[in-house]
Amino acid sequence: MGAKVILASDGAALNLLKAEFPHLPAFQLPSYHIRYQTDSMVWNIARQMPRITYAIRAEQWATERLVREQGISGIISDNRYGCFSRQVQSVILTHQINLRVPNAALQWIANQILRRGLRKFDSVWVPDTANEPNLSSELSHPPLKGFDLRYIGLLSRFTASQQSKVNSQQPTVKGQQSTVAVVLSGPEPQRTYLERILMEQALTLAPKFVFVKGKTRIKEHHFVAENVEVVSYLTSADLNDLLLNSQVVVCRAGYSSLMDLAALDGKKAILIPTPGQTEQEYLGDLLSRQGIFICQEQKNIDLKAGLIAVERTTGLTTQQFDLEAFEAVIEAWLQKLPKGSKAIRSQWSNL
Repeated sequence: MGAKVILASDGAALNLLKAEFPHLPAFQLPSYHIRYQTDSMVWNIARQMPRITYAIRAEQWATERLVREQGISGIISDNRYGCFSRQVQSVILTHQINLRVPNAALQWIANQILRRGLRKFDSVWVPDTANEPNLSSELSHPPLKGFDLRYIGLLSRFTASQQSKVNSQQPTVKGQQSTVAVVLSGPEPQRTYLERILMEQALTLAPKFVFVKGKTRIKEHHFVAENVEVVSYLTSADLNDLLLNSQVVVCRAGYSSLMDLAALDGKKAILIPTPGQTEQEYLGDLLSRQGIFICQEQKNIDLKAGLIAVERTTGLTTQQFDLEAFEAVIEAWLQKLPKGSKAIRSQWSNL
C-alpha cells in the first residue's frame, strides 16, 4: 500500500520480528517483564503494577522519541498502552475491551482503568467479527460506547495452503512425519513449567512430537528421543508447514494462537491456558464446551487422554470468519494520514 513500516518491540517478540522481516528497521521498547507465578491473575498484576505503570510511561516516552526522529505519521499498537502519540494517528489492537476478573467489584475497577487507557488512542481495532459467529465472545462484545471502535476480522500469519520453504534460514523440521506439534509461548516461568510437563509425558507416548520452544535468542534443533524433536523457534512459513502437517496442535489458549488455528481450517488442538490468565481460561473453557477444541488445566494435563478426546472435536474453520477484512480497514486508515510521510510504527507482540 506504499507505506514505510517501522517495527518496535522487545524481548522474544522483537527477535522474531527481526527474523521475519530482516529488511525493516526495528527498535527496542521498554519491557513489561510480567511474570505469572501464581494462579491468581489479580495478585500477579497487583504486585507488579508499579513496574507495569513505569513500563507504560517509559514506552510512551520512547514512542514520542521515535515519532520525532523517524518522521512517523501513524501508530498501530498491539495491546501496548504506552505506544501512542498525541501528534499522530494512534490505533490500538486488542480483543479485550471487557475484562473478566473473578470478583465483580475488581472487575468494574479493572474495566474503568482499561477504558482510561483506551481513550488515549484515536481508534480501537478489535481483531474479530462484530456479529455471530465470533471468536472472542464476551471479551469483545458488546462494543464499547463512546469509542471509535472497529471490528476488523481475524488476523493470522498462517494459511491453510502449503507454504514454500525457499530461502528458509530455519532448521528443517520433519513436519510431514509429526503427529503432534507442541507450540510453547507466553511469560516465564509458566512457559518452562509447561515445557517440562509436556516433555515428560511425550517421552512415554508413541506418537511423534515436535516441540517449538518459542525461544528466539538461541538456535536449537535436536532430538530428545526418536519420537521427540525440539527446535528453538520457527519463522512463519516453517511453522505454517509444521502445523499443516501435524494432526494435532498443543498450545496455549492465547487469542493469537486461536486466530492462527482458525486460519488453519479445522486443525484439531489441545489448549492449555496460562495459569492466572483469566481470558485464556475463559476462551479455553468456551471452545471446549462448544466441542471445538480440548482444554486442559496445566496442573492436570493428561496428554494421552487429550490426544484420544481431540478426535471428537471439530476445530475452527476459515469459512466462519473473514481473514481479509483488515486490509480495507488499513487502506482507509492510511488515506487519513498526512501525505508528506507514510512511516508507520507497528508493534506486533505476543507472537
